[in-house]
Amino acid sequence: MREQEMETYLHEHIPISRAMGVKVECVCFDKVALAAPLAPNINHRDTVFGGSASAVAILAAWTLLHFRLREAGLNIRLVIQRNTMHYDNPILGDFEAVSSIPRASEWEKFLRILDRKRRARIKVDVALRCAGEPVGRLEGEFVALRLES
Repeated sequence: MREQEMETYLHEHIPISRAMGVKVECVCFDKVALAAPLAPNINHRDTVFGGSASAVAILAAWTLLHFRLREAGLNIRLVIQRNTMHYDNPILGDFEAVSSIPRASEWEKFLRILDRKRRARIKVDVALRCAGEPVGRLEGEFVALRLES
């Protein structure tokens, strides 16, 4: 799925992504990069609202898993189970969230469990950057539920 297709999908199926101005910069097997502008996500201190940063990070992680599972031809319901957000520095402008799965072996294990039990969990890491500098990170755990085709 190309970047514009994924962006359209997100805006149609997760409407807050449109309201937040989320743009899909990169969608590939190894990572997803989403960008968001400051203006619709600003707080009273003229920085990005923490909830917006968290939402974009969760969306980047979800999108990576959604893309991988869709490419594998799997019919899945994908939900976040828990996450930890770290705010390392104020986000002073437009920002991006780049998601990745820590180890390739985790993906294979996840798929094996999903095939066997029809339900599996996986962790996804997301780095937040503003002007190329790290400003935060998210560690998220997602659950995939295999649906009947």
